[in-house]
Amino acid sequence: MQTDIDPRTLIGRKAFDREGAKIGTVDEVYLDDATGEPEWAAVRTGLFSRDVFVPLEPSEVVGDALRVPYDRALIKDAPDLGVGRHLSPEQELQLYHHYGLDVTG
Repeated sequence: MQTDIDPRTLIGRKAFDREGAKIGTVDEVYLDDATGEPEWAAVRTGLFSRDVFVPLEPSEVVGDALRVPYDRALIKDAPDLGVGRHLSPEQELQLYHHYGLDVTG
């Protein structure tokens, strides 16, 4: 993700998948425990208002929107981990596997 972006400015932005389909609105931003860098966004999705986690790397801010390089169906299928509390290492591992990301970081 762009390193010059203040994670607090992401909250409230609309989030879109790689095809430009709207996913929802960024509700919260979670920082990496070790680096303090923004790592995950909790995005509130539409109809049933569920928060899903999406990786912020290699997402990008385009205009006033957050563009994530994943398909909407994959995002909506992400593990339901709840928001508002710290992500455990096990929960992060689930998310890494779901999105096919390298766990070694």
